[in-house]
Amino acid sequence: MLAAVVAVLTLFLPFGEGGVLIVLSGLAGLALCAAGVWWFLAHRGPVRFLGALLAAGTPVGVMLLYVAGGLWPSALTALALWGVALSCARRALHRPSLGHRARPAARPARPVLLMNPKSGGGKVEKFDLVGKAERLGAKVLLLAPAEPGGAFPDAAELARAAVAGGADLLGVAGGDGTQALVAAVAAEHDLPFLVISAGTRNHFAMDLGLDRADPSRCLDALTDGEELRVDLGDVAGRPFVNTVSFGVYADVVQRPEYRNAKAETALSMMPDLLAAGSSRRLDARADATELSDQQALLVSNNPYNSPDPFGGGKRPRLDGGALGVVGIRVDGAAQAADLAVRGAQSAGLNVLTAVRVEVVSASTELAVAVDGEALTLPTPVVCTLRPRALRVLVPRDRPGTLPAAPPLSWRRVVALACGPRRGRTSHD
Repeated sequence: MLAAVVAVLTLFLPFGEGGVLIVLSGLAGLALCAAGVWWFLAHRGPVRFLGALLAAGTPVGVMLLYVAGGLWPSALTALALWGVALSCARRALHRPSLGHRARPAARPARPVLLMNPKSGGGKVEKFDLVGKAERLGAKVLLLAPAEPGGAFPDAAELARAAVAGGADLLGVAGGDGTQALVAAVAAEHDLPFLVISAGTRNHFAMDLGLDRADPSRCLDALTDGEELRVDLGDVAGRPFVNTVSFGVYADVVQRPEYRNAKAETALSMMPDLLAAGSSRRLDARADATELSDQQALLVSNNPYNSPDPFGGGKRPRLDGGALGVVGIRVDGAAQAADLAVRGAQSAGLNVLTAVRVEVVSASTELAVAVDGEALTLPTPVVCTLRPRALRVLVPRDRPGTLPAAPPLSWRRVVALACGPRRGRTSHD
């Protein structure tokens, strides 16, 4: 609170009206930058070029304004102090996570691990995951075509065959989509499941606290592991461990050229997907809450601590028994600016939790991205959660077990600072 107060005083005491100029020009710059990004994404040709100039030139213009007016020392000091205030506020609100409570786990006798040699740019070979797993007593099945150009084996079918052969643990070194398919088989037979962070982004592994830099450390769970109970998502009968995306992102992922040219494919499709009156808009019901005319909708297995899970957000827990829901509706540059300035308070962004989410559209089929994999499902598409259905075996020593930063609430910060002192509890 002291840092926040001094940040405000730094702006207004030395410079008087200059502080108002700093604040207003900063907010205006943020709004103009967001409007430029909208024009860049939603249009082609000259308008896209002008949008790029506006998005790139506005921050430079604001900085030049501060320098010309002699306001840059005050602006820089206030910004640094505000950063300190935010950091301290999050630390003040930090409480140890009550989720992810682990219990001791016995060493599996017949573990079977499925590994995709192509996943994550070849991490299976780079980290010698096959050799290390076999030295620890695991049987490894490669998710690769039997012959060049052939079809990839079905991961779920291989997992079921492994269970029929006596496997007492299933694991996957691969992307989150493959993780989900095998995890469903493990949950069906109440077997422990091992996650090996050999995919590209490894969101599920990150939220379990696993080492994403060295996937071989995940194999430590075979000899020194503990067990977590986590939720498993379900979308139209298909499992998911992270997210189900509808709308703009799902439509982009559907394109075959997306895998090799993500940015180019997205830019070429965005103007049509974001156009006003587009027939691709979605309606959804999250429990009793109606979300109408959404351009994008993201449903997650437990809510993220940030409305933007693609921007570095994490899930503080995976056993909360609720779906996270983020809906976005932006119809023009003005609404894009409002979203940039007001964030989660903007009318264009809906953030909530639900037990059941039903999504419909004008068409009979809907493009869906399930853990990053492109699918087409008949409407309506229903998302639910199976609470604590999955037993996950993890190493005792894992680097990401620190809880994610909590949502920031200045009301709670003020209450902590000014409220009556209470006796310490086990949660303090």
